[in-house]
Amino acid sequence: MNWLKVGFVGTIVTALCCFTPLLVITLGAIGLAALTPSLDSVLIPILVLFICMTLYGLWRKTKCQQPTM
Repeated sequence: MNWLKVGFVGTIVTALCCFTPLLVITLGAIGLAALTPSLDSVLIPILVLFICMTLYGLWRKTKCQQPTM
């Protein structure tokens, strides 16, 4: 699994859903607008998880590129 790619894509998608009305409009269009009050309690932890995955991927990438002595 490539942690960096998954973390980066997940961060972008989750940030779009957090900071734009994209998810609210989509849920309203399919008739699930009642779920919108609880979005922040789900999206913020997912955003933090994906940011951590991205940072872990960057850390592993730099660790693997360093020459060992």
